[in-house]
Amino acid sequence: MKDLNGKVIIVTGGTSGIGEACVRHFVECGAKVVAASIQREEGAKLVEELGADSVHFVFTDVSDETSVVSMVAETVSVFGKIDSVHCNAGVWAKGMVTDFNDADWEKVMGVNVKGVFWTAKHAIPEIEKNATGEKGSEQGVFLVTTSVAAQIGFPAHALYCASKAALEALIRCLATDHAGKIRAVGISPGTIDTPMLAATCEGWDAPVEELYAQVEQKIPVRRLGQPLDIAKTAAFLLSRDSEYINGTIVTLDGGTMALPPW
Repeated sequence: MKDLNGKVIIVTGGTSGIGEACVRHFVECGAKVVAASIQREEGAKLVEELGADSVHFVFTDVSDETSVVSMVAETVSVFGKIDSVHCNAGVWAKGMVTDFNDADWEKVMGVNVKGVFWTAKHAIPEIEKNATGEKGSEQGVFLVTTSVAAQIGFPAHALYCASKAALEALIRCLATDHAGKIRAVGISPGTIDTPMLAATCEGWDAPVEELYAQVEQKIPVRRLGQPLDIAKTAAFLLSRDSEYINGTIVTLDGGTMALPPW
């Protein structure tokens, strides 16, 4: 378990799936966490369970710049600073490019890409206030959940794949633009057992459990990833143990991308 004692971390999309697991794990590692999402009820339950001293919920629509500004301001008001951010909020829409309209584009790109952009714009200046300089000294971390969809052309995932690929380019730019004060890193999950994964199975002929069993046999580690798998690696990337990891993407796919195409 990585030591995040005393760190203040924002997790967007922090009330379900990977985000919820990260909030829980970061608290276990000693952090103060702001869980930001549009799920008020789930956010309130997290605060009640983990304690208001450790977790604060902020209703946030990351696609709305004004909402992101409020998220950052409320974090500083409650916990006094921001050390790191984990941009994890994401949405998915099924279809080929010929299936989508402007509203679909705005929804997926608005959350997945614009949401990270606005969060970086407004959170990084606050993170930089706590960064103490170069050469291994304390630096903030801007962590982004990407996806192996940035490298794989999943059928009927055109918008989602495009959005995740954009994030990888943005991570590299953040690492160079804010060198010495911010480390920008991506964490790229493969097939993770989350509500979003279940949603991608809708409309298939087989039940979800059967589909999952088939997929598990194709993944070299022979199981689906769990949200806690991502949370543990995220905690490492937010800690000083990873202080030479910057401007790159850490892939957690159980070996999926090592498979040949037959």
